[in-house]
Amino acid sequence: MGVLMSRRQTVERVQKVSLAVSAFKDGLREQPSTRRRAEAGTTRQGTLEQEVQEGEEEPSAGPSQAEESSASKAAWERLRDGRGVEPEEFDRANRFTPPAFIRPKRELHDDEPPDISLEQREQILNDEMCEICEVWTAESLFPCRICHRVYHDGCLRRMGYLQKDSAVEVTETAHTETGWSCYYCDNLNLLLTEEEMYSLMETLKSCKIIPESCLTLDDFLHYKHQVHKQQFERTMPEAQEEQAALQFNALDPDKKGHIEWQDFLSHESIQLLQKIRPQNALLRLLTLKERERARAAFLALDQDNDGFIGEGECRQARHTWFRKHQKEMLSCNVSISHVGPISEGSPASSRNGKSPEKILPATKQEETSIDWPGFLRENVIYILAARPNSAAVHLQPPA
Repeated sequence: MGVLMSRRQTVERVQKVSLAVSAFKDGLREQPSTRRRAEAGTTRQGTLEQEVQEGEEEPSAGPSQAEESSASKAAWERLRDGRGVEPEEFDRANRFTPPAFIRPKRELHDDEPPDISLEQREQILNDEMCEICEVWTAESLFPCRICHRVYHDGCLRRMGYLQKDSAVEVTETAHTETGWSCYYCDNLNLLLTEEEMYSLMETLKSCKIIPESCLTLDDFLHYKHQVHKQQFERTMPEAQEEQAALQFNALDPDKKGHIEWQDFLSHESIQLLQKIRPQNALLRLLTLKERERARAAFLALDQDNDGFIGEGECRQARHTWFRKHQKEMLSCNVSISHVGPISEGSPASSRNGKSPEKILPATKQEETSIDWPGFLRENVIYILAARPNSAAVHLQPPA
């Protein structure tokens, strides 16, 4: 019995000591910060009280700088890994885990010309199951206009890829002729290899570009001047600066006075591809749907079926890739006889009241003729640049 009582007393004593220590620590936390600083300044003894005070004062030494550095590091990591901006308001507990993305690699045969026939049409087949949840629900799936993938709007929302009004945009455009690009195809930066991405990141860092930030016209021109000086070791000519200003306007169609980070990143990615990849390698990036649309565009312009179109017609087709969807969408039942919605200057349009047959022969006699392979080579970079859903023109075609 005595042994039991001694054990109980021991437990009670330990509990009392624990309570006393907890009360002591709580008392230290409740002391005003000015008093703690005064006491810390008058004595430097290694007491328990001083250690608690120093431990509490250290977090206030500069958390903003640490948080800023962490946020910047996370932004660069998202850029390197091909992930988009991840807003803090996302409820990650109720979100699907984003799929791991592996950047493409260059193959030995990439520089060889691909076999893309004009006569042999390619059958377009979309996936039957949602890319995210792998469930088939027929008409409720939204197809990508670039690749074969299909999605549920609910799955896209839980992935964080549909926000605010973008769900309505997907619903209105996915089943129309203009279509909607999925999160893979919408991000042109995902076309870059690891080596190309590293090169782009080094350029952005050297020019002090802050990732995931908007750029004003002055920021954009300053960046272009720095890049030009790094490459050519001389000042950028005035004519080239004017072209850069025009490109800024193309990236800011709503005249906000700034361009969004994703549009800037897509523009720089497509510029890098145009500079370092040969045209044959770019042609291999075209999907089946893009090849079929290009084929339909060429056949619509080749009215006399001789396998050639005029240079002016080639430029017109290049511009039509950037005709973004309007409020009144064309029905998906309309046959695709052009690339995107018909523009007023397009030979496929009858708004001008002139028959295409009357103007095409004269145009062909005056201009250099372009065949199907040449048409693809001239337009491939603009076809790729037109993938994003944004209304911005990520690569302004020459007039």
